[in-house]
Amino acid sequence: MTYQQERITPYHDGDKTAQVEAMFDNIAPSYDKLNHRLSWNIDRGWRKKAIRQLAPFHPQTMLDIATGTGDFAILAAQMLKPAKLIGADISEGMMAVGQQKVKQAGLDGIISFAKEDCLNLSYASETFDAVTAAFGIRNFSDLDKGLQEMCRVLKKGGHLSIVELTSPVSFPMKQLFKVYSHTFLPLYGRLISKDKSAYSYLTKTIEAFPQGERMTEILQRAGFSNASFRRLTFGICTMYFATK
Repeated sequence: MTYQQERITPYHDGDKTAQVEAMFDNIAPSYDKLNHRLSWNIDRGWRKKAIRQLAPFHPQTMLDIATGTGDFAILAAQMLKPAKLIGADISEGMMAVGQQKVKQAGLDGIISFAKEDCLNLSYASETFDAVTAAFGIRNFSDLDKGLQEMCRVLKKGGHLSIVELTSPVSFPMKQLFKVYSHTFLPLYGRLISKDKSAYSYLTKTIEAFPQGERMTEILQRAGFSNASFRRLTFGICTMYFATK
């Protein structure tokens, strides 16, 4: 099945995966600053909630998909104390920033980074106790295939925790978020990152990405069970949890 956000690209030339890689390499130096400022630092709380979903299961081997600069990986390592956590991403620029942060946090013995095509992971089936993704899966060029790969590398009985930006569905936040995401967000993002397309692209993918009940159905089709969701901060963000 093709989803609307899969047809949205940051630039005009090349396939989507290559364009997304180039975009994140371009904005890597300013990404953390922008991410926290544009969400008023609420994104840190969202990540914590997503990690707490995994706490009762004490995962020892973890894979963080679309890890970016490693914020989720670092927080997960601090909160869950796994033996091993791999952050996978296509953008070497983003992971280079993440490696410095991991070293500063003293977690380089636990967290490692790997350049991976998230639609074709190099890991053997049933490798990880938990798989996570924060604000990244809406960039997949094939959502079904990406989720199937996440399910494949997860051990039976293992858990998936996702947190993703979404469009609010209720008045007045729906209207307020639309104004914010179409005016301030792309303008400020363009000024700070110097990339004219990146934050307009990210806004479009938020609006187009399947959410709520529809997303839980997609997770179940990918091989997960007990898929559930919870909207956070009036629906600006949605948290998903599922079991293999």
